[in-house]
Parts: sequence; structure tokens; C-alpha cells
Amino acid sequence: MTVKVREMSSPGADLLGELLAPLRLRGVFASRWKARAPWGLRGDQERNAILHYVHSGECAITMPGRSDPITLGAGELTVFPHGTAHELTDRPGRATTPIDLLLPGRPAGTTTEVRVDGPGPATELLCGGLHYDESAVSPLYRALPEVLVLDREMLAGEPLLAGTLDRLADGTRDDAPGAQLVALRSFELVFVLALRVAVGRLADASPALQALRHPAIGRALLAIQTRFDEPWTLESLAREANMSRSAFATTFTRLVGEAPARHLTGRRMREAARLLNETALPLGVLPERVGYRSAVGFHLAFRRHFAVTPGEYRRTRTSPR
Repeated sequence: MTVKVREMSSPGADLLGELLAPLRLRGVFASRWKARAPWGLRGDQERNAILHYVHSGECAITMPGRSDPITLGAGELTVFPHGTAHELTDRPGRATTPIDLLLPGRPAGTTTEVRVDGPGPATELLCGGLHYDESAVSPLYRALPEVLVLDREMLAGEPLLAGTLDRLADGTRDDAPGAQLVALRSFELVFVLALRVAVGRLADASPALQALRHPAIGRALLAIQTRFDEPWTLESLAREANMSRSAFATTFTRLVGEAPARHLTGRRMREAARLLNETALPLGVLPERVGYRSAVGFHLAFRRHFAVTPGEYRRTRTSPR
């Protein structure tokens, strides 16, 4: 599914910020391309987000199962939130080379420059593979379309986003002290700003994204996201949304794609996983921290969600700090 974003209001901005905040990047592989036609690249499905920014020239993107290519010109950006497989070429129909042959591995934290010589027009590209913590991904993030397109007009209205992209594409400070950390934070800024801008302008791309703009469901989602430790019930969430119990349950499930109780449990489980990964909190403290008044209830919910106990989960992850 491809979405061409357009201008519209974004009343779910606060909620969107809360949903995107956990997607702190763990690493970025960046590449800058100076390619003269003819050229073509092919990438398989990846477990990270991908972005392509055209600094100069133009290119085309095609995706499996789609007949209509996406054409990008200078100053335009595409984001693949889920790392969907696609081809990147100087024009549609061009033969492609697997990206794994040109750039095997592509380890996070590295940057490379690639030149493709040819007799045709030149294109300068900034490409990034953005690795984030999958355990922090919410159902609403997973509902994002396969590809988001931010055109030149939209980026012109976002000077911070456009300026950061241009500086990353220029790459003149790659050898400065702290350059790797600066690049990581810059890509993180691009990622979050691009998603915020795009989602704020989607029309009716998916029911889940409509939930971000729904005044009542948005209030309930914000409560679940930020106040998950409170003793919520279906009735109290419906009151938060200022809706009847039945209307709230029906509307929430239709827009979000899962029932309120399941969504609340998922949020609590993601927080429990974060605490197990990032802290040395005793296991006995966790239930109350994530909204459970019963340790047994928490352990049963955690095991249903992750198929292991909290203790087993902690032992198989990074040692607590």
C-alpha cells in the first residue's frame, strides 16, 4: 500500500509523539550514492525501517505486486517503516542488482559512499537502514502503510526535516569527533519528523491511523499509552473517551484492530519487557509498575504474551544495568 501524503490537521499529535517515543534507534547504516544511469538496485524484506532521500536528480521505486512505480525528484523522501522489499532504479523497468552483492552485511553504525558510473544523468541519494527496538513497536506503528512519500512541497514546509536531510546527504563532517553519534541522532530526528509529518497528513490510509485523529478513541489511546499502570476497566476507559461502553468497545476495536483490553495488555507487556531489559528492578516490583495488582495475574499475562516467564525473559536478554 502506497500513500501520497497531503496537508491536513493532526489532532493526534500528542498521542503520536507518545507512540513514536519508544522507537529510539539502536543503530543506522547510512549510504550515499552518486549514480549515473543506467543503474538499478534490489533489496529484500528487512527487519528495520528504510529511507531514501533524493539530494539531486531523480529515481524510481517499484515494489512486488505493484504495477505503478513511485517517481522521486530532488528534495523528496520515501520512508519504508517496515523495511518492505523494493527496487530502486534510475527509471522503471531497469535491470537490478541485489543490494547484498554491492553492500553485504550493512552493519549498523557504519557509513559508506558508492559510485555507479554510466553515460546517463546523475542522481545523488541518501539511504538509511534504521534499526529500532522491535519489542517497543505498538500495533498502531505496525498499521503504517508499506511506504510513505513526502514530496518536495511537504519537505519545503518542514525546514528542520529538510535541513537535516540535506546535511546528512552532504556528509562533509563524517570524520569530525562524535560524528557517529551525531549521525545516529540526526537519522533518529529525520525518522520521527518524517513519520509525524506523514501520519499527520494521511487521509484514510487505514482504520488504525484514523484512531489517532478520533477525538474520543484518541483520548483512550493516550491514557493507555501514558497511564497504563492505572486500574483500567472497559467502563473506565469508556468514561475517559466520553462514550457509552458498547459504542466505545465497538469503535475502538474497529479502528485499532484489537479490543481495548488486549491493547492495554500489550502496552503493559511492552513496558514490562523494557523494565526487564533496561533495569535491575526486582521481579516482585514489576506487577504494580505496569498496572497489575496481582503478581499471579501479571506472570500469567506475561507468559501468554512472550511464551516465557519474566525471569526467563530477563536471563535471555541483555544483562540489567
